[in-house]
Amino acid sequence: MTVTALQARYGDAAPALNLPELPVLDAMLSHRSVRHFVRDALPEHTLETLVAAAQSAPTSSNLQTWSVIAVESQERREALANLVGPQKHLAVAPLVLVFLADLSRIERLGQAQGRDPVGLHYLDTFLMGVIDAALAAQNAVVAAEAMGLGTVYVGGMRNQPEEVAKVLGTPPNVFPVFGLVVGRPDPAKPAAIKPRLPQSAVLHREQYQVPADQSQEIGDYNEALRQFMRTHGMREVDWSAQVLERLGSPEALTGRHRLYEALRNAGFRYTDIDSSTEG
Repeated sequence: MTVTALQARYGDAAPALNLPELPVLDAMLSHRSVRHFVRDALPEHTLETLVAAAQSAPTSSNLQTWSVIAVESQERREALANLVGPQKHLAVAPLVLVFLADLSRIERLGQAQGRDPVGLHYLDTFLMGVIDAALAAQNAVVAAEAMGLGTVYVGGMRNQPEEVAKVLGTPPNVFPVFGLVVGRPDPAKPAAIKPRLPQSAVLHREQYQVPADQSQEIGDYNEALRQFMRTHGMREVDWSAQVLERLGSPEALTGRHRLYEALRNAGFRYTDIDSSTEG
């Protein structure tokens, strides 16, 4: 499985690795995003197992600046599905986990002890919450896939974060970073391993190396991805064109260009930013 997964991920550029046969490694290398689910219920205690895996991830200084909201009701999943796309799979899969950068817990801790944790009001602390949430979520993904379940991340939670916050009832100093859909993959519509850039494009040794020939930086990746799209009945487009189109204008960010405004609306204030923009 490991060799097959590497071939699917890298094609002819797959590194020749002598890897041990480890189930967890096979699962990680075989990851694919699943967007077609059946409505079947998840195995008992799936949620608690995923949260245990998430909480086993590293967390900076053990501050644990993240939380997660498990959304299982049909009504609320449909509301989120409409806000983030629409993306219908949120309303089909039985579980949507919304991972949060959560500074409110430490704020409440300070209030209870009559102390002011001023470090909450610096951008790095919010970034810490985002990183903590991402590390936790990826642990949950590995656990879910080890259980035979499918997952897909939903960055669209940041398209309309104020409306998402209303659906989720989040207090100030909590921000929905992304969602994670969890369910049983639909066997009639299987997902496939998507090709990635060659390792030479992302791996730098000792120092960052800017390639002398920019045209060769991503190798044959445009064609590899086109072939993947053809095989799976998707609209063909060069990856390089797709990336530049996705980041070509504020409008292309589908609402995420107003992230700073949304953070302020969620109660976040950053001393290191706000003080530098006064006057």
